[in-house]
Amino acid sequence: MRDYARLDAFLDARLGDIYPEPMGEPHLSIIAKMVPTLIEQYAIEKGSSVLDVGCGYGEALRTFKQHGMIATGVGFGEEAAKARAEGFEIIESDMSFLDVAADTFDVVWCRHVMEHSLFPYFTLSEMFRILKPGGVFYMEVPAPDTACRHEENANHYSIHTRTTWIHLMLRCGFVDLRSNDIKFEVPAGPDHYYVFDSKKPAA
Repeated sequence: MRDYARLDAFLDARLGDIYPEPMGEPHLSIIAKMVPTLIEQYAIEKGSSVLDVGCGYGEALRTFKQHGMIATGVGFGEEAAKARAEGFEIIESDMSFLDVAADTFDVVWCRHVMEHSLFPYFTLSEMFRILKPGGVFYMEVPAPDTACRHEENANHYSIHTRTTWIHLMLRCGFVDLRSNDIKFEVPAGPDHYYVFDSKKPAA
């Protein structure tokens, strides 16, 4: 029997690293572009269930809803309260320990949350678990060694290379994995995000 008391204490201490993040550019433009792109690429039907992990103030939730999807968010505190006030169902829980049944969602959207995972292999395996067979997974993360120095953010624990992310996803069982890039300039200099989309094998 494993004793997880030290892990629990460590996770509790990390709650102090969490902060609300204002939603501005380039995030608004990326969401406005990538949601319809994902829907078109995978022919996702209206009425499909979407889980937005790390939903923030609900920008992606609103965008999925506008496209006829049933959107649920995972979030905390002030951000979760705002999204809930707009009528969205919000799960207020650690993304690695969601009380969600297996094979629940048609789409799992993980935009700029996986870098906050202390154990991304396990977190990715949970995203795989709650996705329906044949469902679509979207993940976007900051790349390492950019002008923004994402590794130094107190709430970033997993700033990995593209190859590392790909192999973690493959180990979890994701298939038809594709990877793209989002590159742009900020006052500090060039920044770079990795984009991945894939599927859970059909039953």
